Amino acid sequence: MKKFHLLSLVKIFLSILFVSTFLSCSKSDDDETYTPDFTFTEDVNDANKIVFSNTSTGSYLFMQWDFGNGEISEKVRASTKDYTIFYSEKGDYQVQLTLWGPDNVLSNNKNVTKTVSIAQDVFVADFTYTINEAKPNFVMLNNTTTGDYDHISWRYNDKDITGDNIDQTEIYLHKAGTYDIELHVYKGDVEKILTKQISIAQDDPDYLDNMTLVWSDEFDGTSINTDYWTFETGASGWGNNELQNYTNGDNAEIVDGKLVITAKKVNENKAAGSYTSTRMISKGKQSFTYGRMEIRAKLPSGKGIWPAIWMLGEDISTVSWPACGEIDIMEYVGYEPDVVHATVHTTSGFGSNGNGSSKALETAEEEFHIYGLLWDEDAIVFYIDTPGNITHTYNPTSKTDSNWPFDKAQFFILNVAVGGNWGGAQGIDNTIFPQTMEIDYVRVYQ
Repeated sequence: MKKFHLLSLVKIFLSILFVSTFLSCSKSDDDETYTPDFTFTEDVNDANKIVFSNTSTGSYLFMQWDFGNGEISEKVRASTKDYTIFYSEKGDYQVQLTLWGPDNVLSNNKNVTKTVSIAQDVFVADFTYTINEAKPNFVMLNNTTTGDYDHISWRYNDKDITGDNIDQTEIYLHKAGTYDIELHVYKGDVEKILTKQISIAQDDPDYLDNMTLVWSDEFDGTSINTDYWTFETGASGWGNNELQNYTNGDNAEIVDGKLVITAKKVNENKAAGSYTSTRMISKGKQSFTYGRMEIRAKLPSGKGIWPAIWMLGEDISTVSWPACGEIDIMEYVGYEPDVVHATVHTTSGFGSNGNGSSKALETAEEEFHIYGLLWDEDAIVFYIDTPGNITHTYNPTSKTDSNWPFDKAQFFILNVAVGGNWGGAQGIDNTIFPQTMEIDYVRVYQ
């Protein structure tokens, strides 16, 4: 039995050794089933345009190009697609083609590198910058690009700084930090991007004083300005199980230099359509990206009332809510008197509460207060009366499309709802009506 057992163990060991050797050879053979290679030629009409052709052989999954001038293609499925790349400056460029094999493991990929030599400049993109010593948040940009090009533009934080062909411009960077400033140089259908980093040492203590009023509605006329506002009409709750019907201006008027929105009772049923009110929007008329927004208002009172001063992304019709982003500058529910709420809703954080805070305000119903917003590329700060009296700050450290849709224009909404999931959470007191929200002004500084 012992002899037989030993013989069996030997056979098993030899079998494992054979399989292991076979697999090792197979992997080695598999590694050799594809070979990266490419050719390149000058465009017949332009020596600074190089046409690259993938001539790799064998079976592989993906390919990717690094053209040596800062341009990197996407990782794409195996392809023989040609790429035409424009090199604006003379010099030697190391171009690399990378292939991913059947196992799709980065560490097992293969690449080939070749040198492309460009004999002459078309243009050399460059710019200088100077930080103002007296005003260290102001920076002068100066285009020093040489050669043959069509036009230029400037950008930072994915926003245009100026229009086309402005060779010298001063920009204002109000916060301490490092900024990527881009000079875009264009020649025909070619775009060259040069990026330099500018470091700002301090926040500007005069940031708010440097803002100017860019738009306002003071409600000083005799009627609501339809160049600024549209009445949204409709019923059936607006998605929040609210009970008011919004009318085409019947519940809003200008009185003594103030906008007055009145929620009225139609009947005692406490059902959809038992109340009327107004919802005014500036969509398509007045929208803004960044700035200081201030709305001076006095709020209605009573259980069941739900006034709001808020903003939505102008692109809501294409991306829908909450991807468009929502900024609730002020919300108030009458069953919780003297407490105001500031909230942000995004794709990553909307739910029933969003991301917000509440603040006690004992005279919200009796006196006018300023409901303010400071909004820039880094943060949204809500305040009451003065910027120092902060209600809530929203500033995700890592900004994504799902948590920061706030680099695009938003429009204003002014409304008074009745009932609904929040406003009607503790019922409705029908003895309170009519109820009004009065707004002294809406102002935007940038």
